[in-house]
Amino acid sequence: MRMSETKAASMTRKNLSLFDSKLIGPAIVDSFKKLNPRSQLRSPVMFVVYVGSIITTLLFIQSLIGQGEANPGFILAASVWLWFTVLFANFAESLAEGRSKAQAESLRALKQTVLAKKLATPKHGTTWLPASPGDLRKGDTVLVEAGDVIPVDGEVIEGVATVDESAITGESAPVIRESGGDFSAVTGGTRVLSDWLVVRIAVNPGEAFIDRMIAMVEGAKRQKTPNEIALTILLVALSIVFLVVTVTLLPMSLFSVEMAKAAGVASSPITITVLIALLVCLIPTTIGGLLSAIGVAGMSRMMQANVIATSGRAVEAAGDVDVLLLDKTGTITLGNRQASEFYPAPGVTQIQLADVAQLASLADETPEGRSIVILAKQKFNMRERDIAALQASFVHFSAQTRMSGVDLGDRAIRKGSVDAVKKHVEALGRSFPEEVSRQVDDISRRGSTPLVVVDDGRVMGAVELKDIVKGGIKERFSELRRMGIKTVMITGDNKLTAAAIAAEAGVDDFLAEATPEDKLKLIRDYQSQGRLVAMTGDGTNDAPALAQADVAVAMNSGTQAAKEAGNMVDLDSNPTKLLEIVEIGKQMLMTRGSLTTFSIANDVAKYFAIIPAAFVSTYPQLKALDVMQLSSPSSAIMSAVIFNALIIVVLIPLALKGVKYRAVGAASLLRRNMLIYGLGGIIVPFAGIKLIDMILSLLHLV
Repeated sequence: MRMSETKAASMTRKNLSLFDSKLIGPAIVDSFKKLNPRSQLRSPVMFVVYVGSIITTLLFIQSLIGQGEANPGFILAASVWLWFTVLFANFAESLAEGRSKAQAESLRALKQTVLAKKLATPKHGTTWLPASPGDLRKGDTVLVEAGDVIPVDGEVIEGVATVDESAITGESAPVIRESGGDFSAVTGGTRVLSDWLVVRIAVNPGEAFIDRMIAMVEGAKRQKTPNEIALTILLVALSIVFLVVTVTLLPMSLFSVEMAKAAGVASSPITITVLIALLVCLIPTTIGGLLSAIGVAGMSRMMQANVIATSGRAVEAAGDVDVLLLDKTGTITLGNRQASEFYPAPGVTQIQLADVAQLASLADETPEGRSIVILAKQKFNMRERDIAALQASFVHFSAQTRMSGVDLGDRAIRKGSVDAVKKHVEALGRSFPEEVSRQVDDISRRGSTPLVVVDDGRVMGAVELKDIVKGGIKERFSELRRMGIKTVMITGDNKLTAAAIAAEAGVDDFLAEATPEDKLKLIRDYQSQGRLVAMTGDGTNDAPALAQADVAVAMNSGTQAAKEAGNMVDLDSNPTKLLEIVEIGKQMLMTRGSLTTFSIANDVAKYFAIIPAAFVSTYPQLKALDVMQLSSPSSAIMSAVIFNALIIVVLIPLALKGVKYRAVGAASLLRRNMLIYGLGGIIVPFAGIKLIDMILSLLHLV
């Protein structure tokens, strides 16, 4: 697979529009396929509508042979719109599932039939034999060279190479994969661009990461979360209540008609068609028709963010999280310490210190070394040094000396840790200045790292290397705090350094000198308080904590152990994605709550439309409830039924896109939802039903 093809596959996952023509056609077809009873039983509320549609259809057939309870045209119209109500609910679910299917197809396109180079001995340079990826088993080793596609997921046990992971992440920039550490995991379907790797297969056939991704995406529609199950039980209970009420209305109506006849007043009983229409309008069909679509769409939005969730339960848990555990490096800070200031020794100017520090760093390719060169340029415009003219001989960092630098003839310039430089200076018979020692202590107390620079045995001063907190991260933490979410920074730094960075970043708490056991204990402590905990991780040492956390986001670039322990995998391997994951989870919960509020609220208008229309001939006093002044009882009933069906279609975009997320507290969110979806759910149906009634009357359809 070429890079352009893999990029296109990833973009298909991200940019498929809501009502793309590729989705609409199959969704319509699937809507009719879902009319089988087994599919309808998954939603008890819509199953009631489904049964009502069948009964009204049978009543229409009965009316055609002259035995009908009402006008055949009226029964047909009611039956058609009841079927539309079922189909529209099916369409919402099918459209949401269609997006997931499209994402699964783009993932399936990544699976290729490639030649695997199976090694007889797990070492580079030994003999290999051609093998199919399907024949590889967990523990086998393969050689992957430049241009080869990695056949199956595995761990790098030898070598270092650049790998194109655009098929998975959508990012064209290659990444480094090497043996050891937290960047040794490789994914089947990605391509090695340079050098070679010896990979130990980590999975058996059918268990590869892409296979699990496809299963997760396709399986979204079959998994109900605990909150969704609880809401379904509530909706079923409401439906049963309204069903009992509706059933009792028929004998009550018959009794009232008999009493009216005895009094010499003409009256007619309520029909079964009208009772079914009343029942369908009273039960919460709006949320019942959209509930499944909301859950599937939540997982789809997670996929669009390049995060694979193992289930809807994981997405929902993300919305309920109230404690976030965040790694300092790469999440809160940029990940590399950078030079921020020069502190010269007594008798040395700042420009002299900057000069020798830059000379010592010209060949230093580490982020710290490059930052020293850049700081000297910015502060003193030190540019374009003629290395050849200086006849410089660069000394690279070694674990033995813990220093690096440059030799200019007999002149030796070095920079390194305080202890290393102190030993170097004392070995030359020089003393380490007390003033520099105090500067070093001050830098350490601020949570920064000091590097000391020495020129031919003379201590020139210290350079402060500072963890740079990411821009805007403090504001993000403030938003989370307003939402009632506590943020905890986890770092291996000492407590002094951790406290300084935590204060600058604005986190609520921190865990310094963290070990795997410390992380696990911290999560359990919070969970014992009834709190839901989310964390990210990429290393094998993170696996125990990831397995314990309620929402565990493993980095795709991390180890196989971390990915297996998490219930989400971030394909972009971006630690800050945890914040976005929480927002998507909360958006799904907000959407479900908002549409439930709207669904229950909009029943109010239907009461004022259909109840007076159904019983006005028996109880003329009910005419007073006809506040909308609908044109006729038949029009009132049809308007309510039509609105009940169309509102599902109108709300499909909201169900799939989700209610707009706002970082506000629970109380503010409740007030806002009650105002928009509660009050709006009452007002909109009054306007909608009246408009439909006017159209029906204008067209003389009732």
